[in-house]
Amino acid sequence: MSAREASPTDDRPDDRHHQRPDQAPDGSTDGAEAALESAPWDGSGFRARVQAALDAHVEEQVTRLAPVGPDATRLLDEARGLVAGGKRLRAAFCWWGFRALDPDPSPETEQAVLRACAALELLHASALVHDDLMDASDTRRGRPATHRGFEAEHRRDGWTGDPEQYGAAAAILLGDLLLTWADELLRRCGLPLERVVPALEVFDLCRSEVIAGQFLDISVQARGRADVDAAMTVLRYKSAKYSIERPLHVGAALAGAGPAELAALTAYGLPLGEAFQLRDDLLGVFGDPATTGKPAGDDLVEGKRTVLVALALDAAAPEEAALLDRSLGRPLDAAAVERLREVITASGAHDQVEEVIGHLTERATGALAASGLDPRAQEVLRDLAVAATQRRT
Repeated sequence: MSAREASPTDDRPDDRHHQRPDQAPDGSTDGAEAALESAPWDGSGFRARVQAALDAHVEEQVTRLAPVGPDATRLLDEARGLVAGGKRLRAAFCWWGFRALDPDPSPETEQAVLRACAALELLHASALVHDDLMDASDTRRGRPATHRGFEAEHRRDGWTGDPEQYGAAAAILLGDLLLTWADELLRRCGLPLERVVPALEVFDLCRSEVIAGQFLDISVQARGRADVDAAMTVLRYKSAKYSIERPLHVGAALAGAGPAELAALTAYGLPLGEAFQLRDDLLGVFGDPATTGKPAGDDLVEGKRTVLVALALDAAAPEEAALLDRSLGRPLDAAAVERLREVITASGAHDQVEEVIGHLTERATGALAASGLDPRAQEVLRDLAVAATQRRT
């Protein structure tokens, strides 16, 4: 079965870097970021405003937790690092989901919506902390993953007990704390309760979907097999809906969206979210470590049964498919990673995923054009589609 066949039909019902977000380590600008900045809005200014909302919320927590003492300070310092920087695509989709229905908000409303957008970034930070722990990842955005950082502190200070267990416990607790903050920031964003409650309902659904999708993902990896259908289901619920469709819905709900508007945003956001994650799958195997901040072929080392891998296993020659299958989830040197890349490329899976990314992006932008949403919002959402699917990081 092809990935095109596994993607949702048109009538289906309703990251890792430390450099400047729009710059690769060598100083060059990511083409996706350039596309984002060329949109008819101030993308850099928006990211700065979201960062200010995040910083203000973290500092509020610093004051609240000061009586706990220096250990709380260590946890909060890690939280600061996790919420610093990034493309803020989820926040941007939330913002333009709102603006698609309310194109001219007051300054007070804008500030409240920015806080809601920042809540999605806290959710994302929480997911990354837990994801890194589950994947046993060593780095995130060019710095130690949270569990590794606390593990290293334990070892450095010569504490008793198991350093790895300490690091894992710290990561679980910090991820939970960030998740709590996300709910709090959305709930207290400043908009009337009759607007916030529907957005919270979307937010609740989003969190349930991503957690269930994550469990499906680890179960697929544990079983050591996944066909394209299973890989697409993981992709849809672990990433696609959470990255684009639900942020759009949160923003739209804050603007008073009804079922028709939410359905129009799904027709754009769900296929685009799938294309976004398929690009991430390609970068997880073929991305440049200097740009992604992750080791070469990191998804292969982690044993991820992605759509890309499922397609390659289906199409590769038997001996090459067997090599790929038994190599997943094992330590791999650069030569071994390159050999597996060759297997995937020769199978046609790389080209097929690129084709599906294009197909899904075209479907999304076509649905957007027919949506009847605010024209300026449509223009920006088209540029965000480029930013989401053509990135190098």
